[in-house]
Amino acid sequence: MGKRVLIAGESWMTTSTHVKGVDEFSVHSYVEGVGPLRDALTSRGHDVTHMPAHLVPTQFPGTAEALSQFDVVVLSDIGANSLQLAPGVFDQFRAGEDRLVALRDWVNAGGSLMMIGGYLSFSGFQARAAFRQTAIAEVLPVTMLAEDDRVETPAGIVPTVVDAAHPALGGAGDSWPALLGYNRVVAKDGAVVPATINGDPLVAAGEYGAGRSIVFTSDCSPHWAPPEFCEQWPGYTDLFDGLISWVAGE
Repeated sequence: MGKRVLIAGESWMTTSTHVKGVDEFSVHSYVEGVGPLRDALTSRGHDVTHMPAHLVPTQFPGTAEALSQFDVVVLSDIGANSLQLAPGVFDQFRAGEDRLVALRDWVNAGGSLMMIGGYLSFSGFQARAAFRQTAIAEVLPVTMLAEDDRVETPAGIVPTVVDAAHPALGGAGDSWPALLGYNRVVAKDGAVVPATINGDPLVAAGEYGAGRSIVFTSDCSPHWAPPEFCEQWPGYTDLFDGLISWVAGE
């Protein structure tokens, strides 16, 4: 049965400066990385809502009640600041909702949370993702590092499937393509780790209150997940369908 899935993040804006002799001009563009994940999930019957990163500060649900319209919330390459610093707090200096506390309480009451790796996931680039000291740290099945947690593997590194039969892996098999990086984390006591990368958790799953949480510590799209992983590998759809289905309680 398909799940109602909110994916927050997986988009960015770029600015490039073109210098031509004595002249220069800037070009701005909006880019999404959600495509492979969204396509994989919708192909399996899931109802996917994508909230781009620039809309998260103003539109991410602020209460457990508002979150209840979804079965699963996925945070992917979106930092804690974007979730916590709503305009009312940052621009108007008014106390407001702590949306990460609301997310924690929602999972505790039976909700389902997934975090996917990236430069602004877990601790992230220069620790700027900054989830380690938020309420989300209680929910995730892993402990985050205090420093920049990225591990770049430009030569590629093949994940190790520890338990191919675990339902969270969706029957993706035990032969996965190489990945080009991930966020290093430490599995908490009681967490299940059916797949690793470089000896660190790649997939970790756990319970929190009446709900569940799961992580995939590499990316769902380039550059850490190259086309060979996220576009050409048939197991990609099986894997992410399995991750979503497991964390949703199936």
